[in-house]
Amino acid sequence: NTCDSIVVEDFRRKLKYFFMNPCEKYRARGRKPWKLMLQILKIAIITFQLVSFGLSNQMMVTFKDENLMVFKHLFLKEYQDQRVDRYAVYTKTDVYDHIYYIIRRFINLQNLTVGNHGYETMQGGYIPLILCQEFYRNSNISPGNDTFNIDPHVDKGITPLDDNSLSKDVNLSLDFKRLLSVNIYLTLKAINLQTVRHHVFPDCYDFTITIEFDNRACSGRIKINLENDVGINECKDWNVAGTFMKNNQLLLIDSMVIIACFMSLILCIRSVCSGTQLQLHYTAFFHTYYGKTVSWSERWEFVNGWYILIIVSDTLTIAGSALKIGIQTKDLTNYDVCSILLGASTILVWVGVIRYLGFFQKYNILILTLRAAFPNVIRFSCCAGLIYLGYCFCGWIVLGPYHEKFRTLDKVTECLFSLIIGDDSYSTFKKMREKNYMVWLFSRLYLYSFISLFSYMLLSLFIAFITDTYETIKVSFALQLKVWLKNSHSQVFH
Repeated sequence: NTCDSIVVEDFRRKLKYFFMNPCEKYRARGRKPWKLMLQILKIAIITFQLVSFGLSNQMMVTFKDENLMVFKHLFLKEYQDQRVDRYAVYTKTDVYDHIYYIIRRFINLQNLTVGNHGYETMQGGYIPLILCQEFYRNSNISPGNDTFNIDPHVDKGITPLDDNSLSKDVNLSLDFKRLLSVNIYLTLKAINLQTVRHHVFPDCYDFTITIEFDNRACSGRIKINLENDVGINECKDWNVAGTFMKNNQLLLIDSMVIIACFMSLILCIRSVCSGTQLQLHYTAFFHTYYGKTVSWSERWEFVNGWYILIIVSDTLTIAGSALKIGIQTKDLTNYDVCSILLGASTILVWVGVIRYLGFFQKYNILILTLRAAFPNVIRFSCCAGLIYLGYCFCGWIVLGPYHEKFRTLDKVTECLFSLIIGDDSYSTFKKMREKNYMVWLFSRLYLYSFISLFSYMLLSLFIAFITDTYETIKVSFALQLKVWLKNSHSQVFH
């Protein structure tokens, strides 16, 4: 009847308006695209915020890395800029010499370092250097007779070396038959003054240094490794002229980012809720007027994935900006967490720009191609991933003892991924040692088959999926254009 026709037509118009883009809605009803304008503003201020934080984070990481190199040159005897796993000692005399060398350098640190390093003080004196030994409880080994008697329980001996102990000659005795490791722990402090040039308040750093003499292999080669655990704190008493205004400007930008993202978050959540309500109305409408059940694929058309992307991006940005304000005011020092949040949110913000390019037909073909090819790409990637994992485990087990790039599972995955794109293939072949002919022959078959399978076959198929989808969509656009031209021609002459 007439009433039902009016209801159907009104609902059809409501659906048509819902699926319009912001430009079409503006032309239809004069509705201003507030979300679009807000997203453009967000892109500008979030990018500026990320650049400013990136410079600060870069100075922090550079300071940590340079101090690690300084400590290696200060405390490791005759250290050269080389790979850490190659720095080792082979005689008892060398072990004692290196330990005493570390102790002497720690005592004379203030006379040696050209940086602003200092001892961490506690109750009027500095925190002592700690020497910790790990050794078997009992060990009686006679390689000449092929006999041994060992108690694998590990004991620890801790020797704190404070001011009084270090002022005297340290008498150290090591039982190398039972020795597993010697760890030397020392704590130093420093201030990162390079941030002052960029009008950023300096941070105070706590360096907890661990120097390990590793004898767990008991092979006659004791590896020496220096690790540095860094803690960043607010300096207790500081005064830097000319940074107050700059710091306030950065805080103002961070506050603007939080406000803009919060507004965007509210608008997008409202749009998602409106789409959900319309989807429920649509389902009830079809059931009432047509007696049909709406499929889940049709229901998901009412949930705009771009809004979900923006909601996730805004949430990450708000959390990252709050952390950045805490870092800026020296209440927090979570640089890594903040950089991950801001970096991930920036990726999502810029990916969201593709949605607005989709308003133009020439750019929209990229979005349609990715959307159409995505299911096939996921299915293909799952199948290829199973083969990839098989090669990873095989390479780790068989080639790991003979090749440094296959020594651990994560190294294997990185090495094989590099081989797919043709990076560093020759060196991977070359570094395979020929001490075991059977393993060497297996490595050749393994590498040749992997490169042939992934680089030439699977990668070509992957590209073919996307290319085929692109051609299909392009033909579809051409057919739609022909139909439109034919209809237009018929309307002109009739």
